Amino acid sequence: MFSLAGRAAFVTGAGRGLGEAIARGLAEAGASVVVADIDGDSAQAVAGALRAEGRECIAMPLDVRDEAAFARCFDAAVQRFGAIDVMVNNAALTPSTSLWDIGGDEWDAVMAVNLRGSFFGCRIAGRHMRERRSGRIINLSSMAGQQASTATGAHYAASKAALLALTRSFAQELAPHGVTVNAIAPAAIRGPLLDAMDEPRRQALQATIPLGRFGEGREVAAAAVYLASEAGAFTTGATLHLNGGRFMR
Repeated sequence: MFSLAGRAAFVTGAGRGLGEAIARGLAEAGASVVVADIDGDSAQAVAGALRAEGRECIAMPLDVRDEAAFARCFDAAVQRFGAIDVMVNNAALTPSTSLWDIGGDEWDAVMAVNLRGSFFGCRIAGRHMRERRSGRIINLSSMAGQQASTATGAHYAASKAALLALTRSFAQELAPHGVTVNAIAPAAIRGPLLDAMDEPRRQALQATIPLGRFGEGREVAAAAVYLASEAGAFTTGATLHLNGGRFMR
């Protein structure tokens, strides 16, 4: 039930961090993968590494803020693979600027990537999947969108909270067409953000996690594989919380 053999996935922000981990997890489950990232070199590096392991994978440079460019990339991916079965909206900006210091331009930039870009991804993929009466859309939210934290900026938190509402809206709209739409809300996952913290701050954060450790990118990828597979066929409009128990509900 967890095999993705014969399916194709499109992952944004897949040149590093969680996006890279998710692209790898989907590929390992058997999917052909489009690695899309604003940094084309990073996308090429990830795709090249996966191809070296025998995975079918292509790279595409993509700025998710540009709807027309997004649509062109998606159409090219459909031409390449015949269809896109899984859309993962992961691309995000993650500044931790104090709410007292966030400028209007920074606020708009975060919303443009995190929320508007995901909206474009949902709608572009949703139209394609609606016609095929099949598909999976997965949005990467965050615990920050549900619980206040000093680790991330207020604009980041607001964008991730709004993304959960957007997920439910698309889930309701697309359910009659056989398309599921869900969100994953990670927190305290090893990667660039944790690496940028000094050791005392990392230790303080780890002390707040009931499971006593940080999460791994492969664990987020496993959640994406579940939602993309037949195992997740009856799950829609849901949010999977991956935070080691920091936020229980």
